[in-house]
Amino acid sequence: MTPTILVVEDEPAIQELVAINLKHAGFLVVRAASAEEAESAIRAALPDLIVLDWMLPGQSGVALAKKIRAEERTRELPIIMLTARVHEEDRVQGLEAGADDYVTKPFSPKELVARVRAVLRRRAPHLAGEAIEVADLVLNPATHRVLAGGQPIELGPTEFRLLFFFMTHAERVFTRAQLLDEVWGDHIFIEERTVDVHIRRLRAALESSGHHERVETVRGTGYRFRGT
Repeated sequence: MTPTILVVEDEPAIQELVAINLKHAGFLVVRAASAEEAESAIRAALPDLIVLDWMLPGQSGVALAKKIRAEERTRELPIIMLTARVHEEDRVQGLEAGADDYVTKPFSPKELVARVRAVLRRRAPHLAGEAIEVADLVLNPATHRVLAGGQPIELGPTEFRLLFFFMTHAERVFTRAQLLDEVWGDHIFIEERTVDVHIRRLRAALESSGHHERVETVRGTGYRFRGT
């Protein structure tokens, strides 16, 4: 699963520098040059993290961060503030607005990438690219492979995303609507019963290893992945 980073920066040279380095580090990058463009991008599809410039034309990055934190759909989005402001009170203001980290200009592109990875590990560990294990079931998002008892399990792309989400959110119950938002994306509009089809395919793929029983139906609610 490749994390998507929204880069909100109005200076073209800095935007290009950030975007290129994030792409080279393996991230998908969406760009915006203003708070308004950023809000439009977020409405279209939720990114996994936002690199947000403080000084933007019109609405400031701080104001946008506060708005993101105030809305239920976006309040958990990790934010790294990018700014030329170096005083302690500015750093405090950025963090109080909801930023998870604060990088000052001029900055090292390698350090920014490291900060992005660190925030993802802390706020969204399932996006950090590390293998996930439940008993002898191992999913590696970097290689897109699944092993059960050391033997490969063949999964389609949707079933892989579904298993990835389940394994990183074990023991929690999710409705079909929640699974659609989390696995397919909240900008995709398809029938909730589509989830049932892919659940059946996932169980069929896991059956030979016995792990199909981990995908539990919670009557009247949805599904849960048993992690123990």
